[in-house]
Amino acid sequence: MPLASLPPAALRRICDEGTLPFETTSALDPLPGPLGQERAVEAIRLGAAMGRAGHHVFVLGPPGAGKRRLAEALLAERAAREPVPSDWCYLHDFADARRPRAVELPPGVGARVARDIEALVDELKAVVPAAFESEDYRTRLQMMHKRLEEEREQAMSELGRRAQARGVGIVRTPVGLAVAPVRDGEVLEPDVFQKLPPPEREKIQKDLAEMQEALAALVRSFPAAERRHREQVKEMNREVALFAVGHLLDDLRSRYAALPAVLAHLEAVQKDVVDNVHEFLGAADGAEEAMATQIRRLFTETPAFRRYLVNALVDRTGLSGAPLVQEDLPTLAALVGRIEHQAHFGSLVTDFTLLRSGALHRANGGYLLVDARRLLTQPFAWEELKRALRSGLVRIEPLERRFGSSSGTALEPQPIPLSVKVVLFGERQLYYLLAELDPEFARLFQVAADLEDDVPRAEGGELRFARLLARLVAEEKLRPLGRGGVARTIEQAARLAGDATRLTARVDDLADLLREADRVAADAGRTTIEAADVQAAVDGQRRRAARIPERVGRAIADGTLLVDTAGAQVGQVNGLSVVTLAGQSFGRPSRITARVRLGRGEVVDIEREVELGGPIHSKGVLILSAFLGARYAADRPFSLSASLVFEQSYGGVEGDSASSAELYALLSALSGLPIRQGLAVTGSVNQHGRIQAIGGANEKVEGFFDVCAGRGLTGEQGVLLPAANAKDLMLRADVVEAARAGRFAVWAVESVDQGIELLTGVPAGEPGPEGKYPPESVNGRVAARLEALAAAARAFGRSDEPRPPEPGR
Repeated sequence: MPLASLPPAALRRICDEGTLPFETTSALDPLPGPLGQERAVEAIRLGAAMGRAGHHVFVLGPPGAGKRRLAEALLAERAAREPVPSDWCYLHDFADARRPRAVELPPGVGARVARDIEALVDELKAVVPAAFESEDYRTRLQMMHKRLEEEREQAMSELGRRAQARGVGIVRTPVGLAVAPVRDGEVLEPDVFQKLPPPEREKIQKDLAEMQEALAALVRSFPAAERRHREQVKEMNREVALFAVGHLLDDLRSRYAALPAVLAHLEAVQKDVVDNVHEFLGAADGAEEAMATQIRRLFTETPAFRRYLVNALVDRTGLSGAPLVQEDLPTLAALVGRIEHQAHFGSLVTDFTLLRSGALHRANGGYLLVDARRLLTQPFAWEELKRALRSGLVRIEPLERRFGSSSGTALEPQPIPLSVKVVLFGERQLYYLLAELDPEFARLFQVAADLEDDVPRAEGGELRFARLLARLVAEEKLRPLGRGGVARTIEQAARLAGDATRLTARVDDLADLLREADRVAADAGRTTIEAADVQAAVDGQRRRAARIPERVGRAIADGTLLVDTAGAQVGQVNGLSVVTLAGQSFGRPSRITARVRLGRGEVVDIEREVELGGPIHSKGVLILSAFLGARYAADRPFSLSASLVFEQSYGGVEGDSASSAELYALLSALSGLPIRQGLAVTGSVNQHGRIQAIGGANEKVEGFFDVCAGRGLTGEQGVLLPAANAKDLMLRADVVEAARAGRFAVWAVESVDQGIELLTGVPAGEPGPEGKYPPESVNGRVAARLEALAAAARAFGRSDEPRPPEPGR
């Protein structure tokens, strides 16, 4: 009996909306968690619960599977129950300004300390100058100056009296103080002095020498007195500054008495303010000194006062639970922070207040989500992330240091201890490549959360899927779906899964479909999304991606690409392939031809010979060669030379889904039986002649259907596909209607013999008791042709043998 085509009901598994126990998704409880991702959920929860280093998580799955959405939902639920981690601040190190200190503070305290210190600095700018401008300070300072002057004058007066008693006077000269002989209050002129008796002159000269030495000793004592005076003034300034600063700091000390790090910083600020109180003082008297002070402060005021501030690098104010941070652009600076610079009088300067946090700082004590592909495309980011996870420290370093060079003035901030759970997400291929090529990856990311591509449709799967749709429309704020809209979405989910018995788990793709369907429903003025709205969205997605398949269809219709859909040809069959562009797939028929001749038992794959065929396609050709030799030439030479080719194929050919079509073309060429050109074939074949499953069954059937429909359906057209793919069929409604009307057919083929019978209309033939096939069957004709080729090969062999010499020669 000829193989019957599949019934229309087998071409598309309809979701009966009457079996859905609700009117709209508003009546459903939204699915609280992911659909059918129990394995991935278990892995993510394990990774989040493991506190040991190395148990970071990689969520892997196909694009659109909702990897980020799943990880974010699970981690947000866990993070909300965990304590808020500490704040982190950077402080100026008064001992080494190049190495700012990292300080850990209770959550929410860092920003408050920073505000209080900033207010303190503002108050110091007003209080300190006011303290030094007070009457008390001025009086004390004047008294100290007056005391110094009085001490000087008293010493000079005492020396003057001593000199006067000995007839010596102290006079001022252009070069300073000097001693000279005097008499009656007048300085003796040199000629008068020379007229004095020698004994008197000697006495006067001796007195002058003694007084000169006493004067010099007195003058030498003035700098020491001035130093003592300056020390006294400085000590008084310290007392005044300490008094002015002390009461301001006392309030902060009492406020932060339980925080030793803050108290230590306040002590350091107090000491530095007291030691450098001059930086707070206003201009001194005198225009020149005032101008010098203003210029000095113009250059030094910002760094001088900013060193007292607090850089609240990580502020947990308002946070409840552990942080959950997503970094969409994981550059090096975005991950580990950066050091900013400011233009200051033509040069770039920096200090600890210009340190900026990265995602690792903000996620410290919580969770960090990063797209693995984006991370790997950023220079240094992947290596720095591994370094931070290995060491448990996050460092903010200048970029030039990673090149092995750094300036002598670059900051070296103290690293911050890191306790974070990193969750990467990406495609499976990326995960396997990292596991294979990066030895550190397996040690750091020991937990793999592998998402399912699809979930079962049976056993309540459709109702759970409806609850997932209810959650999606609630999250996206869309109109609820009616029963018809849910049923049509379930059918489309099965189509996306490539299996009528399963539903796609790619929630991002479903969300896109629902958004478009909601837009259609809105334009139609409906309050719910119905089947027509979902169908319009599906048609719109297909139409937007239809430019290339439409061009292929036009090329086939006008004869540019040769594909027959009627008649019969020997050694020629329509094969089917799938083309995927930008996530959209469509089927394309191609003509496959075969030629045979006498040879040495080889089947030449022309695609492989010209390096257009991939290894899997070449494997399929070798398998069908083995089938031919084993079935028809097991005990005789395989004296065949054949060639196979995809006609008008100008790109690469890969995959083994055309191997059965190539085998049918060879059998047709060997038997001389023509193949019906209204049929197209897909399916791989094994060495025993069994037809094996392939991918893209729906697209392949629809691709050939569109070509046939463009030329007119005759009822003689259809597609042969593997029986294992029958469960995958979710064909378009127009294909199913054509099959129901008898204008198109789909056959599920299990063996080569079934397929060749359909294609030629001739029985394949079973071997008899002696192992011979019926002469008029396909197999009989093929065997006879191969036997004839073998005989011809033997005849050629005998004709080539050397003849024995004739007698007498």
